Amino acid sequence: MNEHKRSVAKACLDGAETNSMSFPEIVGTLMQAGFESYAIDFRRATATYYLPDGDSLELPAHKPDVPIAAAFDASAVQAAIREAQQLVAGYTYKGFCRKVAAAGCAGYIVSFSGRRALYFGRTAETHVERFPD
Repeated sequence: MNEHKRSVAKACLDGAETNSMSFPEIVGTLMQAGFESYAIDFRRATATYYLPDGDSLELPAHKPDVPIAAAFDASAVQAAIREAQQLVAGYTYKGFCRKVAAAGCAGYIVSFSGRRALYFGRTAETHVERFPD
């Protein structure tokens, strides 16, 4: 992976964690740089960015300050996603991560070509969120 792609991925992760980039901005930036997807792992505190040729880049990410609940509560995950989509007052990405982890989300995968994000729990339960049109 070249340095430009590394710097784009890092800038997008930093943009999420500092609330300086929205999810649509991050997706657009990563797609323009040639990425096809990324994954956030709350248990390992990592973000992994994938290219279509199989190359990937793993970066350290913040770890939610709450334990990941044992049970996956898809409705609570979906409620946190709605808050993020609507950028409700006081929204932060770290707050979003805290809410979904407390709802049993161990991580998520974003597919640009699939236009969806898949949130998964410790027992492999899932919630699929399609990108808005």
